[in-house]
Amino acid sequence: MTGSPYCPLTPEQTELLERLIATLSSDQRLWVSGYLAGLARQEALQAPTRAPLITVLYGTETGHCQALAEKLCQLLIDRGFRSKTVDMADYDVRQLKQEKFLLVITSTHGEGDPPAPAEGFFDFLHSIKAPRLDGLKFSVLALGDSSYEFFCQAGKVIDGRLEALGGERIQPRQDCDVDYEKPAEEWMAAVTAKLAALLDQQPILSTTQFKTRPAPTSRYDRQYPFAALVFENINLNGRDSEKKTHHLELSIEGSGLSYEPGDAVAVLPSNAPQWVDELLDALGFSPSELVETPKGAIPLSEVLRTGYEIACLTPTFVENYAKLSLDPELKRLSLPENRRELMEFTRGRWVIDLVHQFPVPGLSAQDFLSCLRPMQPRLYSIASSQAAYPDEIHLLVAVVEYQVNEKLRQGTASSYLAERVKVGDRIPIYIEANKHFRLPKDPNTPIIMVGPGTGVAPFRAFLQEREASGARGKNWLFFGERRFRSDFLYQVEWQKWLKNGVLTRMEVAFSRDGPEKIYVQHRMIEQARELYAWLEDGAYFYVCGDASRMAPDVHRALIQVVQQAAKCSREQAEEYIKRLQQEKRYLKDVY
Repeated sequence: MTGSPYCPLTPEQTELLERLIATLSSDQRLWVSGYLAGLARQEALQAPTRAPLITVLYGTETGHCQALAEKLCQLLIDRGFRSKTVDMADYDVRQLKQEKFLLVITSTHGEGDPPAPAEGFFDFLHSIKAPRLDGLKFSVLALGDSSYEFFCQAGKVIDGRLEALGGERIQPRQDCDVDYEKPAEEWMAAVTAKLAALLDQQPILSTTQFKTRPAPTSRYDRQYPFAALVFENINLNGRDSEKKTHHLELSIEGSGLSYEPGDAVAVLPSNAPQWVDELLDALGFSPSELVETPKGAIPLSEVLRTGYEIACLTPTFVENYAKLSLDPELKRLSLPENRRELMEFTRGRWVIDLVHQFPVPGLSAQDFLSCLRPMQPRLYSIASSQAAYPDEIHLLVAVVEYQVNEKLRQGTASSYLAERVKVGDRIPIYIEANKHFRLPKDPNTPIIMVGPGTGVAPFRAFLQEREASGARGKNWLFFGERRFRSDFLYQVEWQKWLKNGVLTRMEVAFSRDGPEKIYVQHRMIEQARELYAWLEDGAYFYVCGDASRMAPDVHRALIQVVQQAAKCSREQAEEYIKRLQQEKRYLKDVY
C-alpha cells in the first residue's frame, strides 16, 4: 500500500490494514476482498435513490413465509431494486401510509386466523386507525392448507383490506396449498416482472433461476433432510392408559444442526406398508409398476410409501379425482358451491375410502398419483435443550387414533414415529426455527408455562436450558392430562426440578381422576391472584398445544384471571392482555 498515488486512509488505519494483511493467507485475502466488495455493493443498493423502496412484509409461525420473503427480497435486490423484509410482528404500522410498493406473504392458521405474531397488524388494518392507501401498489402470496374450510383466509383478508383502503393490486393474489413451492415461484416471477415494467427495469429472467440448488452439507431442509439416528423410543404412558405418548431421542452428532428452545423439528414420515398394500389392491395396481417421478422411474409401492399422503382425504384430492370420474354425485360434491358439504364428507376419511366408493375404470397409476398431495413434513416442538444435550434432539409424540366404520385409523407421522420407527433406525429431519417462541433474553425474568399433554414438550426444553445456563428467573408450569397414575408425562423430571428449585411452582390438572373434569384453565383461575402478581412482576406467559379448544380456553381464563385479580372490567382485562401481546410477553405455539 505504501507508495500508492492516493490512499483515503489515515496513517493509523493504513498501519492496521497492513498488519492485518501480513497475517492472512491467500485464501483469506481473497475472502476479505470479496467481503468488502459485497459490502460496497450492498451500500450502493441501499443508498437513497429516486427508486422507491419495495417492502416485503411477512406473517409467519413456522418460518416458511419468512424464507419466501427473504428469497423474494434477494431476487429484487439482485435485479437492482431497493427492497427490505419486515416481520408483521415487528412492523411499525405508522409506516404503512408511506409505503408505495408492498408485497405481502402470510400463512393461515386454525379456523382462518392469521399467524399469532401477526395478529396485531391484522387488528390494525381493520381498526379505525388504518389509513387510506391511495397510491399503494401491492400483491399478496397466501399460504394455507386446502383440507381446512377457511383455506388461505388470512391472505384473502389482507388482500381485500388493502384494496378497500385504496391500494392497487399489481398482481392477483396467489393462494398456495401445502405444496407451495412452484406456485410461490410463479408468483415471485410475475410480481418481479410487473415491478420491472412499472419501474422501467429490464424484463425478468426465466423462472428457472428460482430452482433449488443442492444444499451445503451443513444445512438441511425439506429437499435435503438429515438422517438422524434413533437411540431411544419409549411409551411414557402407563399400561392402563388409553393414550400412547412416546419419547424419542435422536442423535444429530456430526450434522452441524443447531436449535434453540422453542424451535421445532420437521420429520418426513412414511406410510405404513399395509396401508399401501390395501390401496394398491383396491385400485388393482401392481406394486412393482414403474411410475415417473422427478427422481426418475420408481416402483409404485415405494412412491406411495414415501412420496404421497394417503392416510387422509383432502378436498383437493376429491376435486382432482372427480375430473377423472364419470360419477355425477362426485362431480356435484366437488363444485365450489358445495365446499362445506365436501369438507364434511372428507372428515376422518382416507383416500382408500373414496376409491372404494367411487371406482374409476381404466384409471392409470400416473393419473392417480397426479391427484394426490405430496407427503408433508410434520413439525414437533423440540423437547430438549442443546445446552443440556449438545448432540441430541428429543421429541414427544402422541399417537393419533380414531375409528371410522369400525376400522382403526392412525395419524401418518405419529404412528410412524411411535410404532414403526425402531431404535437403530434413521429418520429424515431438519430444524424449523420459531423465533416467536423464545425464552426472555433476561435470564432473571419469570416465566409462566401452560402446556397440557404434548404441549409440555418445549417447556421441558425451557427448563433444561435455564438449568444449564444458571438462569435465576422463576419458573411456573401448568400441566394437564387425563390421569395421574398413567399419564403424568416426565413426572420424575418435574419433581427433580421442583426439589432443586429450577421449577418454582407446578399446578397439575388430571381431567379423568375426579367427578368433574378439571383442566389447566381451571387451575389458572384458582391461582388468579398469584398468577396476576407474576405478570405484574414482568413474567412472560407461554401457551403450547391444541389450537382449536385448549388455547382459546386458556385465553379466556387469562382474561378472567386479570379481571378477577385486578378487579377491573372485562374490557380493561382484554386491553391488559393485548398489551402483553404487544410487548411480546404472551407467546403461543399452537397447532
